[in-house]
Amino acid sequence: MANIDTHIDDAKIALGRQWLATAELRPTKQRLSLAALLVGDGEDRHVTAEALYAASRAAGEAVSLATVYNTLRAFCGAGLMQEVHVEGAKSYFDTRIEDHPHFLFEEDGRLEDASPQELKIERLPQAPEGHEVASVDVIIRLRKA
Repeated sequence: MANIDTHIDDAKIALGRQWLATAELRPTKQRLSLAALLVGDGEDRHVTAEALYAASRAAGEAVSLATVYNTLRAFCGAGLMQEVHVEGAKSYFDTRIEDHPHFLFEEDGRLEDASPQELKIERLPQAPEGHEVASVDVIIRLRKA
């Protein structure tokens, strides 16, 4: 997981604007600042809403935690991000949208991408009648040995 650089400059705003344009999302001031924090350095990242809120506040942006949640969900709905549920109500928001597994580090709750090339799922159980598999989420939980 790449840390969030809280310095927002014109180049990061421009990358954020391009990212929003790919999903035809209106570039409001709050969306632009959050997009700049998320993708302004070109790195993929996994963030919680709380971490993005803290980074936004550190960058001097006046945004509420509710707005951060709503914006992240709008980004997910537009196909720019995916929400990764790790346990209970805890979610991460991932800027890498293609299917891929994750490592969850138990000692600090960090989420990182795992190599999809190394994962092999040969067969899934048959879905119950009237249902189909919508997705398969793979989270590999790690603890220190």
